[in-house]
Amino acid sequence: MPGSHDYRSRSAKPVTIHGCAQSGDFAGFQKCLNDNPSLINARNAVMSQTPLHVAAGYNNTRIVKYLLEWKGLEKVELEAKNMYGETPLHMAAKNGCSESARLLLAQGSSLEAKANNGMTPLHLAVWHALRAEDCSTVNTLLEYSADCSVKDNEGMTPLNHLSDGASSEKLRVILMKHMEEQRKRKAIESCSQAKAKMDEFEVAISGIVGLHDLKMQLRRWARGMLFDEKRRAFGLHIAPRRPPHMAFLGNPGTGKTMVARVLGKLLHMVGILSTDKVTEVQRTDLVGEFVGHTGPKTRRKISEAEGGILFVDEAYRLIPMQKTDDKDYGLEALEEIMSVMDSGKVVVIFAGYSEPMKRVIESNEGFCRRVTKFFHFDDFSTTELAQILHLKMNNQDQNSSLYGFKLHPSCSIPAIAELIDSEMTEKQRREMNGGLIDPLLANARESLDLRLDFDCTDTDGLVTLTMEDLRLGLRLFAR
Repeated sequence: MPGSHDYRSRSAKPVTIHGCAQSGDFAGFQKCLNDNPSLINARNAVMSQTPLHVAAGYNNTRIVKYLLEWKGLEKVELEAKNMYGETPLHMAAKNGCSESARLLLAQGSSLEAKANNGMTPLHLAVWHALRAEDCSTVNTLLEYSADCSVKDNEGMTPLNHLSDGASSEKLRVILMKHMEEQRKRKAIESCSQAKAKMDEFEVAISGIVGLHDLKMQLRRWARGMLFDEKRRAFGLHIAPRRPPHMAFLGNPGTGKTMVARVLGKLLHMVGILSTDKVTEVQRTDLVGEFVGHTGPKTRRKISEAEGGILFVDEAYRLIPMQKTDDKDYGLEALEEIMSVMDSGKVVVIFAGYSEPMKRVIESNEGFCRRVTKFFHFDDFSTTELAQILHLKMNNQDQNSSLYGFKLHPSCSIPAIAELIDSEMTEKQRREMNGGLIDPLLANARESLDLRLDFDCTDTDGLVTLTMEDLRLGLRLFAR
């Protein structure tokens, strides 16, 4: 059986690889492993320990080093666990084997690995130090930045295991000093990370045209959440923020879905959400046709969105305009969504036209208690539409149909704004808003293709959209 393979010396005394690891018989250990390299991670019969567990627990550093530097095909398992869930580093820590612990840590052993009882190597090193009045292994682990605040399965940190007495007091001073230094390092790192995250956030919202009030609210959230990170890094205990459920009100094409995606990244970046996923749903994704279908259908979508944002587009369609004798299951879907909004597992955004959304708000008395932020997405002005067009042309990815194309210098934002104003009615703009830009550019590219001569050798001209191309593209669309 693995781990029980033995060799015979001249005196016929059994020599096992685990026995050599325990006794420090380096020559015997070498012979065992060279004769049978598969024993490198063999488990012994009682404790299910590897040779590295045993050598580390008995501080036989020459054997520990030999195992860590082994050049065979099979490498030593640094994080192998025995029957108690302890790694070799746990074994070194619980037995005060500071030199072995240092070798393991230099090789990358996990400081925060937890045994079955939730204890880290530092927990066990503290226990040993209390018994042996030797803090060397504790100091070694702290040199490698062991976390003093980690709790075991009973909610105890290493510091909590100390009692009254001289040995405890010495340990208390060591641990408290390290915790303070660790807190300062975390606070400094938190400040640096917060600034980097805020810069990243500003880049993300720079792609949103208009919506100044919304962007200001997003900035307030971002700053507040990042300051919460800093407060916790300083060891302050503060209440968690409530999930910011929202309603986005406005016409199609005003950027509601795009803002939801940016918001998903923001909330994930600052730790409110575990993922930046935005699950977009409409009535047909939530509402069933028969009794008993809607609940499970809606719960599946909620489950799919868990950890991220559930974006309910055209939410007003869940509530019919007029009551009829026939049963409508949209309200049941809405109630299912409302029931999970206090769980903190998902952020819900309801989106739709301003006027019809009043039906949703009035249909459930708990709506305004849970949905605390209402944002109105105004129709885009001609200048804002021109800005969106420029942003799209300047930020094309390889999957875009306009990738590789550019605008002629004459296509300035004021010129395009004037063109849109002259070629489209206000009603047309209001119905499309930002949804106008993609088909406009697609039409403009077709206009460019019609305008070009097959004998054209001007590579720049082959990919440059002019004001005339945009004009023809608009007229095609408006027609």
